[in-house]
Amino acid sequence: MSTNQLVTKSRKFILPASLAAAVLGLGLFVHENNVHAAGISASPLDDNSVAALTALDHAMESLAARVTPAVVNVAVTSKAEDQSAELQGQDPQGLPPGFAQFFGFGNGNGGGRHMQAPQQPELQHGIGSGVIISPDGYIVTNDHVVDGATQIKVTLNDRRVLTAKVIGVDKLTDLAVIKVDAHNLPAISWGDSSRLQPGQTVLAFGSPFGYFQFSVTRGIVSAVDRQNPYSNDARKLGGYIQTDAAINPGNSGGALVNSHGELVGINTFIITNNGSFAGAGFAIPAQIAKATADQIIKTGGVHHGYLGITMNDVTPENAHFFNLSDASGAIVAQVTPESPASRAGLQNGDVIAQLNGQKMLNGSALQLAIADVAPGTKVQLGILRNGHSQNVDLTVGEFHSDEQVAGNQDGSNGAAGQGGKLGLAMLDLTSDVRQQLNLPDGVKGAAVGSVRPGSPAEDAGLQPGDVIVQVNRHDVDSANQAVASVHAIPEGQDVLLLVWSKGGESYRVVHPNQG
Repeated sequence: MSTNQLVTKSRKFILPASLAAAVLGLGLFVHENNVHAAGISASPLDDNSVAALTALDHAMESLAARVTPAVVNVAVTSKAEDQSAELQGQDPQGLPPGFAQFFGFGNGNGGGRHMQAPQQPELQHGIGSGVIISPDGYIVTNDHVVDGATQIKVTLNDRRVLTAKVIGVDKLTDLAVIKVDAHNLPAISWGDSSRLQPGQTVLAFGSPFGYFQFSVTRGIVSAVDRQNPYSNDARKLGGYIQTDAAINPGNSGGALVNSHGELVGINTFIITNNGSFAGAGFAIPAQIAKATADQIIKTGGVHHGYLGITMNDVTPENAHFFNLSDASGAIVAQVTPESPASRAGLQNGDVIAQLNGQKMLNGSALQLAIADVAPGTKVQLGILRNGHSQNVDLTVGEFHSDEQVAGNQDGSNGAAGQGGKLGLAMLDLTSDVRQQLNLPDGVKGAAVGSVRPGSPAEDAGLQPGDVIVQVNRHDVDSANQAVASVHAIPEGQDVLLLVWSKGGESYRVVHPNQG
């Protein structure tokens, strides 16, 4: 929701609110007369009664006063997006559907793919936030805030407006560093996001809706290590901090700080049905943001490590399929040909349990660790293959936008059922089917033709157009073989499927109906 929309909607409620206040005032007058008639009056609470609350207020005031000067408003002018992309349902800035309106980009009426396309304006404007991380003018914000910018104006807390230039961006983490020509600026210190725990107090700073500059909201850490929500790109890093501190359009790129006033995250997106805050805001942890910003300042860019695999987390329900006693680690679901993982001999079904001797709890942990490794570095992976431990030496490659990095596809945990209880129809991969699904030549198996509503297959997240590549870790080459493999599984047992979907493979566990 844009600032203009916000003002308009507010005006709609001015008259009703005024009327309500008048009626309420009349009722209060009568009520007070009754109170005084009874000889009862309310007095303020004494200092001792509210000591804890006033102490908390004073602490929050001091914290806000310390951090606010280091937060800036970022106003961007950029070339207009190709309007045909919006008409085709694609959001500007390359954001997932529904996210564009959050970031404030558009034609002044909210932006996003849901708005009426204007008549090819030459320029468009966007509003975001940023955080000063050094006294000499380096500022961290989001890549999507400054993407395509032709001009960037930064408003400081003292109301000075300075021109900024882009030092570098990193699209994988959605981070950017910009710089203004100034000195002795109020900077914020980095905190240790790895120490955050759910329930801790955090404050979010920024410019909601682009109009209410230098705002602060308070909440808690709702969760840590949240998976990447961009289901269309498994290469995006996870590890997000989830918070209920209100984050709204225009807050993107602002600061998330802990109770010590340390920068623990960069606010980046919300999950919402209407474009405004709905209790679930997300921030890039300082663990990622600091390393990325340091690289950009030093070299002008970021070089991420690359394995060339997609992964699933090990869970209690899929662990026994891989002969695992501990539900931790990352299952290799797909290995990209001619990648570092392929050259090292990794196979789908391998479970990566350690990196250089350090335990990897899940795919997200491995993904973050590898992304932080310099390309060309030799690492050792501790893997479990069919329940047997072994070490694999590997030289980390470099991520490029047209390659697959270690992606964690921790989507739905589901797959096939037994016989007719599965709830789906499968098709052979004929030339017509392959063409219709636009399948790569290397994809083999059986296509999902239809999924019965409410079936185990639907519960598992299977959809028409998916391809079943393996059943219980055995390849299938046709629909009949896939059906036969499912039929061969004893009654009542779960089934593990390797499924090709949306350009990548992932393991799914299905719980077939009984009886």
